[in-house]
Amino acid sequence: MPVLYPSLLAGRRLALAAGLLLGTVAGARGQDVFFSQPFATRLHTNPAFTGLVDDYSVTLSYRNQFPRLAGAFVSTQAAADLRLDRPGQHHALGLLLNQDRSGAVGYTRLEVGALYAYHTRLNEKLALSGGLRASYGRQRVGYDNFVFGDQILEDGTVVGPSAELLDFQPVNYLSLGTGAVLYTEQGWLSLAGQHLNQPSLGFQRQSQLPLQLSLSGGYKFFIVKPATGVATQEVSFTPVGAYSRQGGSQRTETGMYFTASPVTLGAVYRNIFSPSDVGSQHILAAVAGIRAGGLRLGYSYDVGVSRLSADLGGAHEITLALYAFDRLENAYRRLKRRVYPVAPCPAF
Repeated sequence: MPVLYPSLLAGRRLALAAGLLLGTVAGARGQDVFFSQPFATRLHTNPAFTGLVDDYSVTLSYRNQFPRLAGAFVSTQAAADLRLDRPGQHHALGLLLNQDRSGAVGYTRLEVGALYAYHTRLNEKLALSGGLRASYGRQRVGYDNFVFGDQILEDGTVVGPSAELLDFQPVNYLSLGTGAVLYTEQGWLSLAGQHLNQPSLGFQRQSQLPLQLSLSGGYKFFIVKPATGVATQEVSFTPVGAYSRQGGSQRTETGMYFTASPVTLGAVYRNIFSPSDVGSQHILAAVAGIRAGGLRLGYSYDVGVSRLSADLGGAHEITLALYAFDRLENAYRRLKRRVYPVAPCPAF
């Protein structure tokens, strides 16, 4: 049997709770990581966002969750999307790479996904985007941090390899997802379903990655509306809301973003319910972002409101995006009715 070092014993309750929340302990059903900047990591949220905000973009994201644990849950992501100019700017392609890892148990999960979206105008003001996502995933568990009883001598010295059979082979899987975004120049409604085929992630026994359903939306109120042109000024505030369900876990979010270009500030309250004895977790995320030329930089910090979430240490998240959007060309196409409204979500 594995033995934990004394320095880790005090954190076992926290580690167990974190494992239950994220579905990474033995016998638990897998769960997806979530980001506190869903509009910066929008391709992860819904494949229908592919090509919807920029002509093209490349976004790097880093999230360090539960930093007070011996093995924090760290997620890194790279996303890219491109809206095809012909025919009619209907089509967009995307690529999504995501890695989740936990240092305490040597757990890693890597996913590589291809995305496609189709954009169409329903009427003069209303547009619709539908998207598809197909991902290949691989997860594994390392054993570098495990110490077994047969490795410990009478004086407490740890020696040699263990005679225990470590036969947890890496697991490969295919995941399919879809989604749609209905939007105008001021509001949007997003509906997405991930892991429609519910792939198995079990190392020694069946353990499915359950279907994830998410619904989100928001409405932007302009104080100063951006004018047509390269140099634009915007002042606005945007209330947002979201609900997602995966397995028995549920997450609700409500928040508000304020933009005075080039700066965006936001606050999001998150309630996470788990069917385990961990109970509900209440988190307040503070978000800040800035645009500079063709770059967007975002930072957020999760503040635990409930006791357990505060003990775990919240989360740090950083996003950096390189993007391009031709406002003059977009204005010309709008006059010709050959382009669609700009999605109003507070991306940065």
